Amino acid sequence: MPEASSTSTLEAQHVRPRFVPLRSNREHTPTAPLPSAPQREGQAVAGPAASKPKLLDQVRAAIRLRHYSLQTEKMYVHWIKRFIFFHHKRHPLDMAEEEIGQFLSSLATERHVSASTQNQALNALLFLYRQVLDKPIGYVNGVVRAKRPRRLPVVLTRQEVRALLGGLEGADWLMAMLLYGAGLRLMECLRLRVKDIDFASTQIVVRGGKGDKDRVTMLPTAVQEPLRQHLERIRTQYQQDGERGYGGVSLPNALARKYPNAAKEWSWQWVFPASKLSTDPRSGLIRRHHLHETVLQKAVRDACRKVGLSKPAGCHTFRHCFATHLLEDGYDIRTVQELLGHKDVSTTMQYTHVLNRGGRGVFSPADRL
Repeated sequence: MPEASSTSTLEAQHVRPRFVPLRSNREHTPTAPLPSAPQREGQAVAGPAASKPKLLDQVRAAIRLRHYSLQTEKMYVHWIKRFIFFHHKRHPLDMAEEEIGQFLSSLATERHVSASTQNQALNALLFLYRQVLDKPIGYVNGVVRAKRPRRLPVVLTRQEVRALLGGLEGADWLMAMLLYGAGLRLMECLRLRVKDIDFASTQIVVRGGKGDKDRVTMLPTAVQEPLRQHLERIRTQYQQDGERGYGGVSLPNALARKYPNAAKEWSWQWVFPASKLSTDPRSGLIRRHHLHETVLQKAVRDACRKVGLSKPAGCHTFRHCFATHLLEDGYDIRTVQELLGHKDVSTTMQYTHVLNRGGRGVFSPADRL
């Protein structure tokens, strides 16, 4: 999944799917259509300009041209709409650095959003001005920045991981085992294709990970046979879809045009496909997408309650455990960094502070009395 910026982490929990008024003394009409550039006050609409796409349609077209994910498209459109409504539906061409700074400051002071959410809004507005409106934006001064707290990751013991995995079954167990056994991120696991699994070399090739980078990680021996059986079941489903005329998956970038038949080949199919067919929101084709991320998130949440786990564990916790347990076993931190796909070793260093040997690996003097 191509990332717009390393600082624009998508935090859907901080973003409402619909517009929420930022100040109670303002009247907003979220459902009203946004004016396109030639329809602003004082400009006449005539000739070819009358058919110019609306502003948000231009934003969507620019995002799809750069092959950003559907989630990124939704979030960018959301923030651009909030920016326009915040300034009483003024067109962005009539605004600049000062208005951007006012909007970003309000997010921190009035909405109390996190630093990553504020950065996401900033990246959306920079994309609007630079890639859509072609209007240069300089340094935005006077922005009240949201604080970025330093948090240590939640890490489970090996016994807790074993208990949590015991509360899962079927494809949920298999995905969780890959998160823990290979250090995959949730979306990296869900977007695995059949061709990315190499049983002969016991490795997994992660395509288009965070930062649109590829990497290689291990394929745990414990999941190889269950994964083979899972793929056999999926292949039967794939053949049935083909007989009904629904075969084919979405392909990255322009591969669908370069290789027209690749979408129906077995090697390109999802390892964890959805249980139902759905309509692709961009192409309009009926096809089987990969599982939605909420499927595994809900399963892990239910498993935590089932086994009585008190720690706030989630899907990403398995990745934290993967890194920490490898360091506990004495593996080099550079090796762990490569397996995780971290750009900087300082990101991997956070796991040295949560090793299960006391603070910073130091034994308490009370234990030596």
